[in-house]
Amino acid sequence: MGWDILRIAAGLVVLVLAADRLVIAAVRLARAWGVSAILVGALVVGLGTSMPEMLVSGIAALDDQLDVAVANIVGSNVANLTLVLGVTAIVAPLIARLEILKREGILMIIALAGLTVVVFDGEFARWEAGLLAFGMLVALYLLLRWSWRDAEAEAAAEADIEEMSGGDEHPWQREMAIGIVALAATVFAADLTLDGALGVGEELGLSATFLGVMLGVGTSMPELATAIASVRRNEGDLVVGNVLGSNLFNSLAVAGAAGFVGPGVIDASFRPAAVVMLGVAVLAGWFASSDRVLIRTEGVILVATFVGFTLFLV
Repeated sequence: MGWDILRIAAGLVVLVLAADRLVIAAVRLARAWGVSAILVGALVVGLGTSMPEMLVSGIAALDDQLDVAVANIVGSNVANLTLVLGVTAIVAPLIARLEILKREGILMIIALAGLTVVVFDGEFARWEAGLLAFGMLVALYLLLRWSWRDAEAEAAAEADIEEMSGGDEHPWQREMAIGIVALAATVFAADLTLDGALGVGEELGLSATFLGVMLGVGTSMPELATAIASVRRNEGDLVVGNVLGSNLFNSLAVAGAAGFVGPGVIDASFRPAAVVMLGVAVLAGWFASSDRVLIRTEGVILVATFVGFTLFLV
């Protein structure tokens, strides 16, 4: 089992680092090819933050481990809403614009509700995966439309992209090569992490739900690090936007991809976890929308919810 734990640790480290470098390469390529900052922010950065979940869930579904794939998505969503937002609010009160909370927040809750319906249905068919993927296209259209109409959002996106790309021009051929290597490393790391987790689960008799959720927590660590760094710079909109965007992509794009490549039956034990996922989304939204800020007390409640959720799974 020691070898499996080592594989999980090494896989998560490489997964996080390689996925981060893949996003940077994609951003630099998009800039070199003249793609707008809004489009880069919605597509490249948004999808890039969900790349670890996408690969872990996709590989699990291909290996007939659909339960692990779905649990990874649910676990990542719960960790984003409780651990990431909670810890960030404890570090400093988290302030976001009301229009972001209303638009992107409602969109995310609809996506989470769609995923919950799939979990409760018990049978994850390809047509359901297609509906989730179509929902992702609709969500992208709305995100782009809102961003283009919001001058402040466009300015923020341009600043974020400028910071992420390093500001200087980079040869697109070099970034293309780096992106290919980073993608290959990310795929390898996702497979390594999944194999290690399945090995530990087999040794200890852990459920697929618990394994998948813990993998989801692990793949949410980049969001946590980014959120803490952002809130220290008083960029609450960026923190909230990243969490909402990550959950949106997880619930629609990642789940859709997993259901398409490995459709099958979802165990009924996932239903409580899905209810918790939807419940914490409503709770976090209620906290934030009441006065556009998450204070430290609310952050403590969210972190305590995450601890309680983990103990419930155990």
